[in-house]
Amino acid sequence: MPTPILICDDSSLARKQMTRALPDAWDVHVSYAANGLEALEAIRAGKGDVLFLDLNMPDMDGYEVLEAIRREDLPALVIVVSGDIQPEAHRRVMKLGALDFIKKPVDTGKVEDILDRYGIFRETPAREGAAREHDTTEGPVAGNINHLECYQEVANIAMGRAADLLARLLDIFVVMPVPKVNMVTRDELLSILDQSFDDRPVSVICQGFIGAGLAGEALLVFHDSHIEDIASLLHYHGEIECEAESELLMDFGCILIGACLKGLSEQLDVSFSQGQPLVLGKNIKIGELFKGNIINWSSILMTDMGCHIEGRQVHCNLMLLFTEDSISSLNNYISFMMTD
Repeated sequence: MPTPILICDDSSLARKQMTRALPDAWDVHVSYAANGLEALEAIRAGKGDVLFLDLNMPDMDGYEVLEAIRREDLPALVIVVSGDIQPEAHRRVMKLGALDFIKKPVDTGKVEDILDRYGIFRETPAREGAAREHDTTEGPVAGNINHLECYQEVANIAMGRAADLLARLLDIFVVMPVPKVNMVTRDELLSILDQSFDDRPVSVICQGFIGAGLAGEALLVFHDSHIEDIASLLHYHGEIECEAESELLMDFGCILIGACLKGLSEQLDVSFSQGQPLVLGKNIKIGELFKGNIINWSSILMTDMGCHIEGRQVHCNLMLLFTEDSISSLNNYISFMMTD
């Protein structure tokens, strides 16, 4: 009898990659959930003896799912599959009852190793003419590719790499909401920035990047942040004057932007050349900063990745802005990832 498998992830790309990583000879019935609420309903219906669970999701994240499974004593073996690979994320999910942890993008060998180690997978003879069973004829990724959704997944993994580096260097935990991805005009971008930061003073680091048909700007926007907390994290104990504040913002920004772009380049198999980072402004309103023609592209792919340091007054948004000429190349990379 097929083993009921549930893959819970808000990304169709991630669901497809996880499905492909399951052993070919494993007799399973695969169901899918796009968020934690759907996952719990499926488990209660007997569709998730083994659950592959993402952490960063809308409506109900993976941590909340693990808490609910424990609270209701639901019959599910949970393997977390996440782009958030911080040591503290690993510790927290294991404490909540997860069986193991797999980082994204999923490695087939790692999946098989875990299934074998815990005695979950027992190889059975392949059934002639039978394909793996799915809960729906549509499957996890049928139809046209949703490129924006795929960009979101790629950005989530890249930001996870950046958060992991910060966490290991500074002994912190970075809280990562789900990234937002949109195609916008310049005027729409300025409107989104105005609404997002609501006339609060911000400080902004900018760094350009280019490589293999892709080009853009990384903007790191600090808001609701105390420079004293950033100084403490970076072990700076001197006077925080204007020049020192700029250096602290630059140091923090270089770690975050550099690691995120590295995570992006590894997934797309692209090498980026990075420009010199600049402090665009400190403690000013975002609208004043962009009154000039800093960004003058007519169409922009905007990836907005928010994060904050748990227990510290450090909040920022890392925005990757791709030029309109990059969109075709990005679409090709994503299409290749979906069909590989």
